[in-house]
Amino acid sequence: MLRLRILEILEEQNHTKYWLYKQMDLSYQNFNRLVNNETKSIRFENLDALSTILDCPVGELFEKTGDKQEAP
Repeated sequence: MLRLRILEILEEQNHTKYWLYKQMDLSYQNFNRLVNNETKSIRFENLDALSTILDCPVGELFEKTGDKQEAP
């Protein structure tokens, strides 16, 4: 399973979630789901924005975990 590393990257860069939220053009609810890995999908434009704002390659936004998500 893949997970987003947004919170870790923010911590490494000494930025807050609020700082990133102000940079993104998302509702707070959607933003919060995104950074807390509670979303099932992500738009390419949001990945591009995250990569640009956090100044990191898109691949660094993700981490592969050993956890397998159960099918509903």
